[in-house]
Amino acid sequence: MIKLKTLSAIVLGSALALSLNTSFAQGQGKDDSTLLKIYRATPPKINDLVHTKLAVSFDYKKCYMYGKEWVTLHPHFYPTDTLRLDAKGMDIKEVALVKNGKNIPLKYKYDDSLSLAIQLDKVYHNNESYTIYIGYTSKPNLLKARGSAAINDAKGLYFINPDGKDKDKPIQVWTQGETESSSAWFPTIDKPEQKTTDEISMTVPSKYVTLSNGRLASQKENGNGTRTDTWVMDLPQSPYLFMMAVGDFKIYHDHWRNKPVDYYMEPKYAANAKAIFGLTPEMIEFYSKITGIDYPWNKYAQIVVRDYVSGAMENTTATLHGEFENQTKRQLLDAYYDFAASTIAHELFHQWFGDYVTCESWSNLTVNESFANFSETLWAEHKYGPDVAADQNHQDMMAYLGDPEAATKDLVRFHYADKEDVFDDVTYQKGGRILGMLRNYLGNDAFYKGLNIYLKTNAFKNGEAQQLRLALEEASGRDLNWFFNEWYYGAGHPIFDISYKWDEAAKKETVYIAQNQKWQIFKIPMAIDVYAGGKKERHKVWIDGKADTLTFDVASKPDLVNVDGDKIILCQKKDNKTLDEFAFQYANAPLYMDRFEAIDAAQSKQSEKAGQKIILSALNDKYYGLRIKAIKALKMNNNDIHDAALPILTKLAKTDGNTLVRAAALTALGKLKDPAYMDLYKQAINSQSYAIQGAALTAINQLDTAQALQLALGFKKDNMAQLTQAMIAVFAANGSDASWDFVNHKFTDADVNGKFGMIRSYCSMVSKVKSPAYAQQGIAEIKKLGIKYKIFGGVGPFIVGQLNNIKEARAKMNDDASARAAADAAKEVNDAK
Repeated sequence: MIKLKTLSAIVLGSALALSLNTSFAQGQGKDDSTLLKIYRATPPKINDLVHTKLAVSFDYKKCYMYGKEWVTLHPHFYPTDTLRLDAKGMDIKEVALVKNGKNIPLKYKYDDSLSLAIQLDKVYHNNESYTIYIGYTSKPNLLKARGSAAINDAKGLYFINPDGKDKDKPIQVWTQGETESSSAWFPTIDKPEQKTTDEISMTVPSKYVTLSNGRLASQKENGNGTRTDTWVMDLPQSPYLFMMAVGDFKIYHDHWRNKPVDYYMEPKYAANAKAIFGLTPEMIEFYSKITGIDYPWNKYAQIVVRDYVSGAMENTTATLHGEFENQTKRQLLDAYYDFAASTIAHELFHQWFGDYVTCESWSNLTVNESFANFSETLWAEHKYGPDVAADQNHQDMMAYLGDPEAATKDLVRFHYADKEDVFDDVTYQKGGRILGMLRNYLGNDAFYKGLNIYLKTNAFKNGEAQQLRLALEEASGRDLNWFFNEWYYGAGHPIFDISYKWDEAAKKETVYIAQNQKWQIFKIPMAIDVYAGGKKERHKVWIDGKADTLTFDVASKPDLVNVDGDKIILCQKKDNKTLDEFAFQYANAPLYMDRFEAIDAAQSKQSEKAGQKIILSALNDKYYGLRIKAIKALKMNNNDIHDAALPILTKLAKTDGNTLVRAAALTALGKLKDPAYMDLYKQAINSQSYAIQGAALTAINQLDTAQALQLALGFKKDNMAQLTQAMIAVFAANGSDASWDFVNHKFTDADVNGKFGMIRSYCSMVSKVKSPAYAQQGIAEIKKLGIKYKIFGGVGPFIVGQLNNIKEARAKMNDDASARAAADAAKEVNDAK
């Protein structure tokens, strides 16, 4: 599962993004402090699922699903004459024991429309299986279910545009099981510790395509405009991994070795399926190689749906993606190793870590999600090189560090208010970084051998962090209790203060490392690289105290002492190097983070020669991400920087091979508001890259608002991503009510990332339109967004602030009705639970 909050933060890249990275717990009620004291034990196994057979059909008018279920179970160990199944918001029609081909009615109680308690016909022992038949109706739209920071809804079954009224949106049905929402569309023991084979028969309109777990065993035309597709999953999986999808999809058939690899997409995006998903077979090969476990399932399919409630979901053999994966050829020009690409890697790795071996409880979600997060870095390193991987890794660490509540939470979490709370930046980003530290400490061979042992030992079963520890210890021969106690069963991270002292007489370099965090003191192995006399010498050391002093014999004063030479430790740090040392680090230390740290150090010191040297060198860095960072860091009001950077910026804007670098350079030039570059912007406005076009349009708007408005009007038929956002900013600043339909349509049709990407411009236009009807239409959309995503701590206050600004603007226009609507909307967002 990819988190929505990660998705939103990537788009925003601002203070709002940081607020979105605040923990879900911040948005909870006062009772959470009590709930957090409850120990969340793994649920006891009374009965075990064996096989689940479903026959379902859909009522698109009512948004109901009519289901028949035959579920086979046996007692786990102790004899029992009762069965309890999770069944949320259903009408239960019949419960019976299937015996000798007949249904024998059983007594049952349906508690609070959540749990189905069944009295069996006798006491069963664990060597006896029994099959229960249940006839039921699922009513997902009537179910009141709370989502989370990872999954913003929890009703399990979703009807998208079922009446077909929205001509721009296809009719679809799809499911979302994690965490425990599969029981909203079929009764089951909805816990990750359960495993079951299954067979799902879907009766659907004949014009539609279906997808589910496993293999398509049969298709039967029913002669009434419907068809019944039966999907069979022969290997066991947890109930939350069950999936169905129905709709108008085209299938691109690919393969890995002799196994089908298929991509299901809406017809208008299907031509790009290979461009979007085509690296999947290579990913499967790579993950099979490093784990030592060949992809264990019979097929792998990926499907892109509308209005998805999260980022993506790793259903066994059939990953479901949100519509951000729907990309055109032009969008793909700006898509490097972005969120969409890394999500494909993330969800695929779950087929091993999460599906093949599943966390035994949500407390141990780390053995699912931390691995999937880490896999994004592994694939980046393999396919695109160490700089891309380190960039990914650093973004993850900063997402974790940007959440002040995260440092108080253990990675393995036995105490939480709600199971949904575990889907956070500790489990994902921090957990992924921790696995990177483990790999660095053990070495690739031992680390991957340990993963192989873990997977083989727990295949088609459940795992937890202790089993991972034992597997890595078996592989490496090293004790890892200390590591797991610190990083898995403890909270926080080191906060280093690093300083240096050179003794010329003694020829000794002393490094002082203080740990200033308020939580535990960490025991950490690290590399310290000493650069002196044209050579680098590596020292492998351990630190384990509140303050450690390390002394090294060096023939001459070092040019640089680089603490954490591998730049792998999850930490905050104050590194008291001189700017000259950072300049040496940029030029001589090899890693992405070496150069990143130097650019950071130079950003506020561009009046100094060493700072200028770093920033100007970084404009030509080999990695596009650092070229962009240097462009954004430029202080063009400094004459030395301005004169030296201008020709480089101009060249980057014209010829850089990376569209995002060209866009960043155009943006930097645009801020100068120099008419001399208008021809450059006019050339760039014809680019096929939306990023370049968006930057060029913004730059033109700085010089000639009327021309920018005309250009924006001309792009109405073909615009996406950065160009759309630039157009909406132009319309918000300069447009009339005639642009409202376009702006409002783009906003309402956007996914969560698109909405937050354009929210400020949208709010600005709502403040300015002359029509009260348009203003109130916009206020309603803003309110809806605020209520839906208030679950992210900073969204509520941000949206309320925007609505208050709109209220004041409408009041100045004597539009009292819209001002009242904005005030009421702000109150509703504030009051929303």
